[in-house]
Amino acid sequence: MPKYVVRHGVMRNLSVLGTRAGEAYARGMQVIIRTQRGIEAGEVLCEATEHVVANMVDPKGGQILHEQSEEDKREIRRLAEQEEREHKACRDAIAQLNLEMKLIDVERLFGGERVVVYYLAEDRIDFRQLVKDLAKEFQTRIEMRQIGVRDEAKLLADYGDCGKPVCCNTHLSEMPPVSMRMAKLQKATLDPSKISGRCGRLKCCLRYEFDVYQELQKDLPPIGSQIITNKGKAHVLAQEILAGQLLVQMEDMRRIVIDAADVMTVLSRSGGRNTPKRTGGTQHQEEEAGGGVAQAERPAEELPESDDGE
Repeated sequence: MPKYVVRHGVMRNLSVLGTRAGEAYARGMQVIIRTQRGIEAGEVLCEATEHVVANMVDPKGGQILHEQSEEDKREIRRLAEQEEREHKACRDAIAQLNLEMKLIDVERLFGGERVVVYYLAEDRIDFRQLVKDLAKEFQTRIEMRQIGVRDEAKLLADYGDCGKPVCCNTHLSEMPPVSMRMAKLQKATLDPSKISGRCGRLKCCLRYEFDVYQELQKDLPPIGSQIITNKGKAHVLAQEILAGQLLVQMEDMRRIVIDAADVMTVLSRSGGRNTPKRTGGTQHQEEEAGGGVAQAERPAEELPESDDGE
């Protein structure tokens, strides 16, 4: 029997789900599924071939029960309205208990097995009384999920600076690690306000072309190296990685741009291969993108990584 990759839940989880005998599904079909969390609504993305599954990180299992009926769709709309009321009730309960936490979202599973409360907090929160109050109010199991600021953007953000829907709320299932080193290598502006996403952290898109830049840079003499060109001896000042060009200073102190193909010999590599020129003047810290939803007892954020900690 074929298996399919299905996206489900407000955190856009991906699972590899089996089917009942003889059933087949197409991309984009809205389905009702059974996962480890319970009965949920989901969307079929593709068939779970060996290649697809090999590129997924620890996919969860389960089963596709059936395609959504009109009655199912009406129930999903009703649950969305109910979640709005439950969000307000949860916010009021937090305020009444004077808890130092920020409510982000409330998700009620299709099957009614549980209500998941997503929140931000700086410190450990004793929410035992809150869970009791909410369980009495909602008449179901309450699950508290502590998340980070990137996950907050994944739940609430709409459009990015590029004018398109934010990546974390569309095609990204896991948020990749991003560092200032990536911005420096791609010669992006180091102005924090321009390289930060809706979450206030480094934009995920800085990661997309980083591997290509690294690969292309291997063919260029590093900054600071001494080279011999068809125009004479020169000193490498800067690299134009995508163009495959170098800014060099000749022996007569002229600065010119040459193609990498014009380099005949590299005399020394004092700059160190693959080491982009460092630029000061920014306090934007290196960071690691938090992946997925953290359990309530885990810290809200991970500490920033160093420039070499990728």
